[in-house]
Amino acid sequence: MSSHRYPRRGLTGDYVRAAAGLALTAGPLAAVPASSVAAPVLGAIALLFAVFGVRTALRHASRVEMDDDRLALVGPRMRIVAWREITGLRLRYFATRRDRSGGWMQLVLTSPGTTLRLDSTLEGFPAIARRAARAACERRIKLTPATVDNLRVFGVTLDMSGRGPEG
Repeated sequence: MSSHRYPRRGLTGDYVRAAAGLALTAGPLAAVPASSVAAPVLGAIALLFAVFGVRTALRHASRVEMDDDRLALVGPRMRIVAWREITGLRLRYFATRRDRSGGWMQLVLTSPGTTLRLDSTLEGFPAIARRAARAACERRIKLTPATVDNLRVFGVTLDMSGRGPEG
């Protein structure tokens, strides 16, 4: 079994962004009259930053465990996806620059009653993506062309005959 965590360095940036966003919205919110048009706008944006901060804290408090049978998110919001039960796999790329030179990936695994989302800042993410691709091949799950292209980044060439990925 392998255990994976989100690195503290990446989470620190998210904590700083959440705190800065809250300071820039909740601070002025306290100074504006409640009847002002700006109050609900600032309140909604402050709520978004608060939710982002809570989600970052949940990632910080969690770890991902992978073995031959399953992938589990262990922490405050426990989720388990058994490889033999997956019904869907998506690997999406989110660019941060127009030339697509920066960004991150998100792996979405679904099984009956469970959806597990992991992003590429997770330690060991390539190994998890490769294992998920193998499970998708074994289950003969149809993958989107974007997912197939994104898996190639990790050296995965898919053989949908059920023999699994190569690479």
